[in-house]
Amino acid sequence: MKRTLAVRRLDNIDLRLLRVFVILADAGGFAHAQITLNLSQSTLSTHLADLEKRIGGQLCLRGRNRFRLTDLGRATYDAARKLFADIEDFQSRIDAASGGITGRLKIGMPDGIYSSPQLSLQKVIAQLMQPGFDVFIDLFLGTPSELEQRLSDGDRDIVIGPLTQKTPGVIYQHYYDEPHYLYCGKDHPLFSRRDSNIDKEAIDGARFAVRGYRQFDDLYRVGHPRAGASIVDMEAQLMLILSGWFIGFLPDHFAERWVRDGQLRAIKPRSYTFASTHNIAYRKSDSERPLIQAFLASLPRPST
Repeated sequence: MKRTLAVRRLDNIDLRLLRVFVILADAGGFAHAQITLNLSQSTLSTHLADLEKRIGGQLCLRGRNRFRLTDLGRATYDAARKLFADIEDFQSRIDAASGGITGRLKIGMPDGIYSSPQLSLQKVIAQLMQPGFDVFIDLFLGTPSELEQRLSDGDRDIVIGPLTQKTPGVIYQHYYDEPHYLYCGKDHPLFSRRDSNIDKEAIDGARFAVRGYRQFDDLYRVGHPRAGASIVDMEAQLMLILSGWFIGFLPDHFAERWVRDGQLRAIKPRSYTFASTHNIAYRKSDSERPLIQAFLASLPRPST
């Protein structure tokens, strides 16, 4: 008898309630979920209570300063994520059989690449918006480790960036090597010096802004003794360098505009440079999905 009741409850679950719950769990509480869903807290609470009634137990602990999934909540969250992935796979298979390209494409990439003719996504998006396509774009910007984790978790379908892991079941394709140089702003003491007059002591004496997720790589490339600031986003790096107090690495295409306007200069570009290798990664199980194939076909080919 209990089994029959459980099946009846699950049969009556609204997928919309499950999606609200997943977004709520991903947001870590009501405040951020309200913004994402554009719903009031009272409406969110009503949806959650309705789902808990249908599931048959409490899904999360919530209070003034806390939000935590219960064991049932974690199991429901994991099952819901798998359910939505299966639904998307079902839709993709139907689309492939009918010859159409529709569905949701979850893309991940690092910030600061919009100015790169090789890595920008503008042309790809334009191609996927053409007649004959019905694609919902879900775009996330994050660090390389975040991108790889989200791909492994099924939160992203395809990611592009300086990926270093080699996760089993994931296809990695080399796409482009992005040149980086060491820059300073026009108000920095090194800006007016010729490269021939900038020695190792001058570099070591400058405050060095590094990428927080790969700070040791940046330090080793310059042989700098210590970091003076830490960033995650390229825009944050640019702000620090433009302040006139820091030096740091930037992609050449990202810095180009500011160099042209006389706001930045590369420091000893023959000595302080490296290429960041960008790869495209997607799960082997998704390699035949029409959306993945359409995305790959739309990518501009890097110039040689």
